[in-house]
Amino acid sequence: MVADTLAVMAVNTSAEAPIPVGEVSRLIGGWIDRLGAVWVEGQITQLSRRPGAGVVFLTLRDPSYDISLTVTCFRAVFDKIADTVTEGARVVVHAKPEWYAPRGQLSLRAAEIRPVGVGELLARLEQLKKALAAEGLFAADRKKALPFLPQLIGLVCGRASAAERDVLENARLRWPAVRFEVRNVAVQGVHAVPQVIEAVKELDALPEVDVIVVARGGGSVEDLLPFSDEQLVRAVAACRTPVVSAIGHEPDSPLLDLVADLRASTPTDAAKKIVPDVGEELMRVQQLRERALRSVHGLLDREERGLAAALARPCMREPHRMVDEREERITAVLERARRCLGHLLDRADSELTHTQARVVALSPAATLRRGYAVLQHPDGSVVRAAEEVAEGEELRARVSEGEFRVRVAVGPAE
Repeated sequence: MVADTLAVMAVNTSAEAPIPVGEVSRLIGGWIDRLGAVWVEGQITQLSRRPGAGVVFLTLRDPSYDISLTVTCFRAVFDKIADTVTEGARVVVHAKPEWYAPRGQLSLRAAEIRPVGVGELLARLEQLKKALAAEGLFAADRKKALPFLPQLIGLVCGRASAAERDVLENARLRWPAVRFEVRNVAVQGVHAVPQVIEAVKELDALPEVDVIVVARGGGSVEDLLPFSDEQLVRAVAACRTPVVSAIGHEPDSPLLDLVADLRASTPTDAAKKIVPDVGEELMRVQQLRERALRSVHGLLDREERGLAAALARPCMREPHRMVDEREERITAVLERARRCLGHLLDRADSELTHTQARVVALSPAATLRRGYAVLQHPDGSVVRAAEEVAEGEELRARVSEGEFRVRVAVGPAE
């Protein structure tokens, strides 16, 4: 139907043959009239009830986006919830879109308005909490560690609020040199969510900001609803800078506490957690210095005692004593070795002399010197028996001083 209407408008109009504004408004109104009634949830930002007027005007805003619509209803419809609904309340409206042709204005004509109770809000928050947890936005492994001493802290809080004062004063009392980049925003109402998201993203884009603190004082469940908004939770989850949530008091627990890298029970507690205490750190440094000095002194004393004990040893008092003792021992060993070697040589010489005498006495040369001779065949073999020679055979006779030849003669010896 929309396509048909736009097609007719496109076919029947041109730069030379335009249609009047009233016709355009009529066509848009005809298309909107075809829409049925819808249930809409939002937050009331403006409420106008003129005395005696039969129509009530209010503005319904989406807390997560910068979008709002005008809603009208008869006084009888609004009177049913007039005692429970004020500006800032969240409501569910059953309405039909209407187009006011003279002004070209879109609005919703409400036939029923229902306030959203705290119980229903909490139930919706619990459903949102489960859905975001299933995505892993609250997982512990996504948490980023805070720096030990941030140089610049981003602070998102209400203008001139107690939360801002608590964070600034307590942080500077703990570490006077700490610096802050403050972004003042609305911390409740319809403008809170977009302003907080914009401030967080702006601080996250600054490379010099080391940690971001989102702080707000206590309040009712409705007052703290912006800090459970899904868009804000996702914006904080996407930050590269560690984020600290310091919303309300200890019992308060918006969804921002779950997605933040650190949850502080109060703004004062946040100041204590993001910066160290200079007095405590100086005391810790002094204690560490004293421990280091004690350790060094203990080490020096132990080494001095060890050195004194080493110097007291005889080898250190008389370093040449060991060499002298070894020299005397070596001299004695050398003398004993010489004596042993001399005895061995003397005994060997005596044995050699005796052996030589025996050899000489038993040698053939000694026998020959006593007048004996050795007869040998021409081939050099020794004649040992008379049967080994024949008559006329020429033999060689060896005597002590030489040798000569003899001939064998057979016959009786004379």
